[in-house]
Amino acid sequence: QVQLVESGGGLVQAGGSLRLSCTAYGRSMSTYVMGWFRQAPGKEREFVSAINWSGTGTYYSDSVKGRFTISRDNAKNTMALQMSSLKPEDTGIYYCAADRRTVIPARSVGGYEHWGQGTQVTVSL
Repeated sequence: QVQLVESGGGLVQAGGSLRLSCTAYGRSMSTYVMGWFRQAPGKEREFVSAINWSGTGTYYSDSVKGRFTISRDNAKNTMALQMSSLKPEDTGIYYCAADRRTVIPARSVGGYEHWGQGTQVTVSL
């Protein structure tokens, strides 16, 4: 049974930074692609970033490219999202996701088998 636990969310002013972490329990994530999604109030969950199993392939939505950096540490079974130059529109619940059915990370919710409970990120003006 895979369990994903996010941490690191919080309240930050626009222009600030936050680092989110996702820790996996129950199984090694070394053969899983992993990703971050977010959901703002009243909106659908959207793709933010993803990383392949080795960490050599990273993917970003256009809205966060150049501001966010995804990384993973397979030895520690963790994934991180370093968020910089945060904007109010980055506000939402951030979810960690993982899947082992593909080698190329998906950009859709349906492309991930396992999900965390989410961590709130709020960016104020």
